Amino acid sequence: MKVLLVEDDPLHAAFLRDAVDHALPEALQVLLADNGRDGEVMARQGMDCVVMDLQMRDRNGIDAARTIWTERPDTRILFWSNYADEAYLRGLARIVPHGSPYGYVLKTAPVHRLHLALRAVLAEGQVLVDREIHRIQQRQTSVTRGLSDSEYQVLLDLAVGLPDRLIALRRNMSERTVQNRLLQLYDKLGVETAEAAINKRVRAVTRALASGALNIEALRAAETDLHLWLGSRR
Repeated sequence: MKVLLVEDDPLHAAFLRDAVDHALPEALQVLLADNGRDGEVMARQGMDCVVMDLQMRDRNGIDAARTIWTERPDTRILFWSNYADEAYLRGLARIVPHGSPYGYVLKTAPVHRLHLALRAVLAEGQVLVDREIHRIQQRQTSVTRGLSDSEYQVLLDLAVGLPDRLIALRRNMSERTVQNRLLQLYDKLGVETAEAAINKRVRAVTRALASGALNIEALRAAETDLHLWLGSRR
């Protein structure tokens, strides 16, 4: 077994290395990349198991994992992060190949839980998501009450500044359907639609950021997708 650690904090990287040595004695080679871009390059050297931080300089963990899985869909990836925002979890759900083993464990989890996750995902090929993340998701969905995929797409389009007409065109909806999705968003995000002085669209994005339904990585990805879509229409 070859294991690649992708982590930009030296102390966390050293901690991870010790955890791998303890949990995976069968690991014949353990390499370290200190950013997502180098992680992509090193994964091409036959690294079948990866432990990936999510937020790093140069290239974040979701983008790096997307590239690795596109090239090597059988790669087993355990995400190890401080973040459990709904936006990160949605981002991961969009990129995991069908049937690929992966896991998600928080850096605040006890070391024995990290050891368990390392063995479950990298050695045994299981899917494992830390139970603390499930608790955080439940707290978040008490605010957002579970945005559907369609509502989430409209929220992203709202965040990048598209008007109803272009949201309808992009998502193949009628403008009336877009307006209904907006009303559902306002309700789930707790935006007071009766308050005329409030810009409801801006308030919805603010509430989504505060609740973790959106984060900076999701907005960056939405910007990239928007430019690709606008380019395809020229």
